[in-house]
Amino acid sequence: MVTKMDDKVVLVKKGDELTKTKKQGKLYRLMVKSDKMEAIFAELEPHAESRWFKHTGEEMHLVLHGKMEYTVGEKSYKLTEGDILWHDSSQKHKAKNIGDKTVSYITISTPPTFMWADL
Repeated sequence: MVTKMDDKVVLVKKGDELTKTKKQGKLYRLMVKSDKMEAIFAELEPHAESRWFKHTGEEMHLVLHGKMEYTVGEKSYKLTEGDILWHDSSQKHKAKNIGDKTVSYITISTPPTFMWADL
């Protein structure tokens, strides 16, 4: 259960989320959201990829497990466990699992526009 401790502290225990969006090969769990930012735990099954996104703001991705390719604009970046990628979200971007195991990563974006972004 996500617990709002007061107006300045939110505690999210392992296994909890605000919302869960599951699509073929993809899982997005919205963990924390405020007026200024959001944190999403994402998983992509082997060889799955997200759709293209483009929206206002900026975001950072931290790979927890697995291997992925993250494309921003016309350039792709190979990421593995512990790698971080930051980018301006107004450039088109998408994630792809390039491994044989599920990749899990955390995306933190500001402002909180990820779940409504489209291309």
